[in-house]
Amino acid sequence: MKVPIAQPVMTDKMIEAAATALRSERLTLGESVSKFEEAFARMCGTKHAIAVSSGTAALQLALQAHGVKTGDRVVTSAMSFVASANAFVCYGGVPGFADVSERDFTIDPVKLRAAVDKRTKAVMPVHLYGQPSQMDEINEIAANNKLIVIEDACQAHGAVYKGRRAGNLGHAGCFSFYPTKNMHVGGDGGMITTNDDKVSDLCKKMRHCGRKSQYEHDVIGYTYRLNTANAAIGIEQLKMLEGWNEKRRAAAKYYDGQLKGVGDLVFPPQPTKDVVPVFHLYTLRTKKRYELKAFLEKKEVGVGLNYELPIHLQPIYKEMYGFKEGLLPVTERICKEVIAIPMFADITTDQLKYVVECVKEFYNRAG
Repeated sequence: MKVPIAQPVMTDKMIEAAATALRSERLTLGESVSKFEEAFARMCGTKHAIAVSSGTAALQLALQAHGVKTGDRVVTSAMSFVASANAFVCYGGVPGFADVSERDFTIDPVKLRAAVDKRTKAVMPVHLYGQPSQMDEINEIAANNKLIVIEDACQAHGAVYKGRRAGNLGHAGCFSFYPTKNMHVGGDGGMITTNDDKVSDLCKKMRHCGRKSQYEHDVIGYTYRLNTANAAIGIEQLKMLEGWNEKRRAAAKYYDGQLKGVGDLVFPPQPTKDVVPVFHLYTLRTKKRYELKAFLEKKEVGVGLNYELPIHLQPIYKEMYGFKEGLLPVTERICKEVIAIPMFADITTDQLKYVVECVKEFYNRAG
């Protein structure tokens, strides 16, 4: 049996929604874009949502709209996709990193407190793999130091922290709609969520070349618009998000139950009364990561090493900032042990059973 690591959904209804938008609306910033924004804001419980061309664009605009500029330091997690830092490094922001918690791979508030300095302007917690960060502690640290909090919620669509949705836990939230995410738009796309009217207006202006009117531009902007057809797909995907997330949580619970006690496997956190993750990825930890990867790939089971190389040890970051191994010991150790196994909304019982059988077979052979 072949089981992919991810399998994006694209139904006939979604394709028809895109076709209808192409036939009847403006191709950029059409009616479907505003409808998608309204629906996404309702889901997150925020006043505003601003659709943009990618999750990276969302992070960049959210930071800039809150006054983060060249030379300002942003503290984030190095255990994330490189875009988390690229989003502000691209215009001269300075990266700072705080180590993560062993338990859930999100920023450790104790390490964050130590990482904040006088140049720090903002904190960007990453809700990694769909697991919300420890936001009460992070917000308290930020408030005490007068810092902006921008959630990197690019993997956390619909996740809940103490009764509130990801995207409504800081000054702004940022999402990606890349095809492998819990919901997508049939291509690249992103969203900024906020309760601040001025931030919303500025983000809308910056995504559209900084336009004040058709031929007037009073801020430096970008071409970060979301295409109308993509927004139309997003509307249909959003309707299914909660059901898809429930299926992911059920699959994660199945993996936990079936793989308990197998080898040296360490499992991701399951939902609690306060924190409800959405399992963008189901990521195990093992000292035998590469051997397990090779075995599963021979069995045609998809795997991912998210993230094999943390941001601070990426070649360009070492070259630009002189970051070295040993800076973030927990992050560096975990990045050598994590392995993601198949997780997607429509994963079948037979596929789950096959993945479990393959993992057990590996450990039976490995001894």
